[in-house]
Amino acid sequence: MSTAPVWLFDLDDTLHTASAHIFPHINRSMTAYIMQHLAVDEGAANRLRTDYWHRYGATLLGLVRHHGTDPAHFLRETHRFERLHNLVVFDRALRHSLKRLPGRKIVFSNGPSDYAHAVLDIMGLHRAIDGVCAIEQMRLHPKPARRAFHYLMRDHRLHASRCILVEDSLANLKAAKRLGMRTVWISRASGRPPYVDCQLPSVLALPRAMGRLGVSGPAAGA
Repeated sequence: MSTAPVWLFDLDDTLHTASAHIFPHINRSMTAYIMQHLAVDEGAANRLRTDYWHRYGATLLGLVRHHGTDPAHFLRETHRFERLHNLVVFDRALRHSLKRLPGRKIVFSNGPSDYAHAVLDIMGLHRAIDGVCAIEQMRLHPKPARRAFHYLMRDHRLHASRCILVEDSLANLKAAKRLGMRTVWISRASGRPPYVDCQLPSVLALPRAMGRLGVSGPAAGA
């Protein structure tokens, strides 16, 4: 059996910067969706959006549980972008960095599948990525829920000990570490938690950090 690692990459604010333009757009779209479909004003819609996100890890789950919202319709309507290519902020050196990493590479995102594939197309990463596990493949159980990791590992036939999760979310990294995965925190914050094996300012630094993760390869320790 191959001993090469399996790299699990979060998408938003890990492979590209979503907080600048994309997240505000999605938040506005979700608020507008709730206003229209639940017939509430903007203030109430915003409160529901944030409350469900905090309680369930995703606004969608609260809407499904309490209002019978159709998941596919919600995901489609709230992730519409007229000019997505103008909103995706990324480093063009990313594809080269990913190619230097040995083993399989899977995008593991709480976003919808169509959105994830569209962003990867814009970044030119589809040839560098071996698979995508989005919220639909998680059966609507977002990270850090244990079920999300269960469906990922079952569908892609993964062993946790071989996986390296690369994320900006500490909650997701903590869940991964409990399952036996190695963890990489993409952050410039100070104070690395004990469940984070390696902290980097950018995914671009991964090839040089392979040695710290116990991964052998031509770039390890470079």
